[in-house]
Amino acid sequence: MILLHLNVQMNKMTNAITLKATIRTEIGKKADKLRKQDLIPAVMYGNKIAAENISVNYNEFKKVYSKAGESALVQLEVEGKKLNVLIHDIQLAPMSGKVTHIDFFQVNMKEEVETEIPLEFVGEAPAVKALGGVLIKNMDEISVKCLPSDLPEKYEIDISVLATFDDVISVKDLKISDKVEILLDGETVIALVSAPRTEESLSELDTKVEEDVSKVAGVVKEEAAPVEKK
Repeated sequence: MILLHLNVQMNKMTNAITLKATIRTEIGKKADKLRKQDLIPAVMYGNKIAAENISVNYNEFKKVYSKAGESALVQLEVEGKKLNVLIHDIQLAPMSGKVTHIDFFQVNMKEEVETEIPLEFVGEAPAVKALGGVLIKNMDEISVKCLPSDLPEKYEIDISVLATFDDVISVKDLKISDKVEILLDGETVIALVSAPRTEESLSELDTKVEEDVSKVAGVVKEEAAPVEKK
């Protein structure tokens, strides 16, 4: 395999993403009343910080989540206070897919956090366009550890360096800030292009499947053989 060193753009949040929240007293089944008012029940907690029940506007949260995801800092405004949080977890209604609950994690700006940063694949792989290969993405996010203020919004990965079926993009190829630690082995492959199957290989696969089916059929027939009467 050929390991490629490429320029990966790290996008860092420059403008604060803000979201207003209100302290709530409704808990348990009473929280359903909030949902009927287009509010989402949520909880905010953190290291050495007592959990607090809050609620946020449904439509405002959707806008914030589309920008921040679960990797960018959000400035939560609660009763005049501005708190730095990460969206830690969201719960969805099984049928409608609507957000029914949110966990916010309040961060200490002086303490490192571990989170997942999304990967955005850009460009076009020559091994796909010219050679008919199939792009294989082994991950769409990567685990990092750093101070909250150093969290990147995303990593852009240019797949135009994948010119042959021997080329791979690995974790160690990423150009990252020295303030960010990647929590994966450097040899972990992020993306590659797989060669297309030939007619010969497809024929061999069909033959193997037929053989496997025949073996199974033989077992079934053997098990189904009538028992001789004594």
